[in-house]
Amino acid sequence: MAIETVDSWRALDDALGDKSWCHGGQVHPATVFRGLARSTYRNIHSLARLNGDFAQLEPHLLRSFRKYAHRHSPGLSTWDWLSLAQHHGLPTRLLDWTHSPLVALHFATAGRRGEDAMLWEVDCAAVHERLPDRLLGPLRDEGARVFTTELLDELAPDLTALDELGAGDPFLVFFEPPSLDERIVNQAAVLSVASAPTLQVEDWLLDHPEVWRAWRIPPHVKDEIRARLDQANFTERVLLPGLDGLAAWLRRYYSPQDPVSEDDGTGESEISANRGGSGGASMAEPPSDGAGERMRDDQP
Repeated sequence: MAIETVDSWRALDDALGDKSWCHGGQVHPATVFRGLARSTYRNIHSLARLNGDFAQLEPHLLRSFRKYAHRHSPGLSTWDWLSLAQHHGLPTRLLDWTHSPLVALHFATAGRRGEDAMLWEVDCAAVHERLPDRLLGPLRDEGARVFTTELLDELAPDLTALDELGAGDPFLVFFEPPSLDERIVNQAAVLSVASAPTLQVEDWLLDHPEVWRAWRIPPHVKDEIRARLDQANFTERVLLPGLDGLAAWLRRYYSPQDPVSEDDGTGESEISANRGGSGGASMAEPPSDGAGERMRDDQP
């Protein structure tokens, strides 16, 4: 689908309400959202932001994380461990999304005033129709539209097994992480994982335009949406429970313009409202680009 530019909050709200394009109709559509504070940011996972042959680094990163974070074990499943690792900022092939368009819009509008933002919507059911039978059959049997970590563990117990399933035809999987803390719950978090570490979500989506749509949000609309979200209490204080979220909310609330950035030009250390956990859900700690995903995940 083409990327549309909206000229008001009302126009965006009306567009979001139209689910006629979704696979399976308009009743409880299986769509997820991701907000980016800059329209030039891309949906690229943090593992790909590492230098060198990042695909070869993936197993070493996860193995070391599990070894040193043993006391914080979320369980035995690789998918639970990956969720925890993503939650705390380890470079992974995961990308954060949310079931809530308002949560995604928070991350799209919390920073980078004066610049266009982006809101992405993806139809998970349509994405999953392209899965291999090994994954799609059990998902249908469950009557679910996104995976749980338990179901994924039964079908593809580790990343190697997932890679093998996608060897002939790459795919994306959307799953809900375990409720590790209130941030994940409050942000209605969803994670995507690619069937290969070198497969980028945005590239796959561009090859399948029928499963997504997106909106460019100009600065004046961004300000309008931000005001609406603040009025409705979709703020850092709620979405990032704890002192970090409180401080981020107060910093933004009392700043007439974006806070001074400590960015070195790469987008790696910008001061903004949230860590960024997904362009949609922000599951780890600040700082972020206001998109919900770590800056290195979203920068062009």
